[in-house]
Amino acid sequence: MRYHRADIVDRALAVLDEYGLESLTMRRLAAELGVQPSALYHHVPNKQTLLAAIADEILRRGRRPHRATEWDGRVVELCGQLRDAMLAYRDGAEVVATAHTFGLGRDDTAGRLRDALRDGGLPADLVDLATRTFLHLVFGHATEEQTALQAASAGAIDRDPGGPDDFERSLELVLDGLRARTLP
Repeated sequence: MRYHRADIVDRALAVLDEYGLESLTMRRLAAELGVQPSALYHHVPNKQTLLAAIADEILRRGRRPHRATEWDGRVVELCGQLRDAMLAYRDGAEVVATAHTFGLGRDDTAGRLRDALRDGGLPADLVDLATRTFLHLVFGHATEEQTALQAASAGAIDRDPGGPDDFERSLELVLDGLRARTLP
């Protein structure tokens, strides 16, 4: 049977969601597809390339139409979209954060955040710092939330992992600081 890269990524996402990142190996994915690992490597040369494709697909599937027109509303939308996309898949936060850290994948959430922050009139050095700050906040919050949800479902912890309200309040704290720096 001949597979296309999209089929491989779809199956990899299913394996990720069912078993988690630590169980997503090239050998397991090949077995899931009913092919030899060498056949899989013909389409995906290594696991890093696979993880980049998975991260891009997670983010593609999580895209929503943008409604905000003001810079700060766009930042909240972009960060919320990123968080929701990562939380939609088991270990999605780890996959997307790792792909971003290693410069893998094609998604340009960071670029869209930079554009929104520039539109807010922030100086260039603050735009870059604020972009990294928002990405760190989103990656960290989503990773902690995802870990807590998984631990709670296994009965390992009994606490509220935060959630969308906590996340949005965190974004607002950073935005308040940026607004204060840009006021005349």
